[in-house]
Amino acid sequence: MPESIKVKVCGITRREDAQSALELGADAIGINFYQLSPRFVSLDEARNLIATIPPGKRIMVDVSPTPNDLRQRLDLGFDYFQIHFPLSTDDATIAEWSYIVSSERLWLSPRISQGEVFPERLLEFAGTFLIDAPSDQLYGGTGHTGNWEAFRLLQNRHPEKNWILAGGLSPENISNALQQSGAKYIDVNSGVETSPGIKNPERLKVLFNKIRYPE
Repeated sequence: MPESIKVKVCGITRREDAQSALELGADAIGINFYQLSPRFVSLDEARNLIATIPPGKRIMVDVSPTPNDLRQRLDLGFDYFQIHFPLSTDDATIAEWSYIVSSERLWLSPRISQGEVFPERLLEFAGTFLIDAPSDQLYGGTGHTGNWEAFRLLQNRHPEKNWILAGGLSPENISNALQQSGAKYIDVNSGVETSPGIKNPERLKVLFNKIRYPE
């Protein structure tokens, strides 16, 4: 796989899916603690999954966690903490997340509705930002694609930060997405599933091959 493109496979709920993704070359595995997600896993399930994932590739995913919940998950062995949240979240809350896990380990993913722009005030709190498809209500795993050109402009404007492209990426659109966005890091979820939380090994393989061997 070209060194410039990294892949996170998110919404992992089964050991075999984590193993399939890692064997294909996944750089990160996302485990979802958001209770309203069909890919939610409990603390015990997370411990079981983390045991199969090498250090450096373990990503906690949640929506607006409380400080106590975030501190509790520090002990599970996660390397990075991906937090989705509405734009109405106050800076003090975001600053506390950053303090608890450190800005280097915090991945912020604000929920941006259609027509809204990325709030650059967030740049001080984290080193990595995951840009998902616009939504008024949902957080990730929707299957909807985002504005790839807008992602390119954002990434070019702030090269000092890490930018991850998410939102409906699949074997069918990954080539166009990479070409239009210039993404160096992507997040895949629903586009490589048989059903929510169940990854499809063949779709994963096709996606990784299209990244390795672009047409």
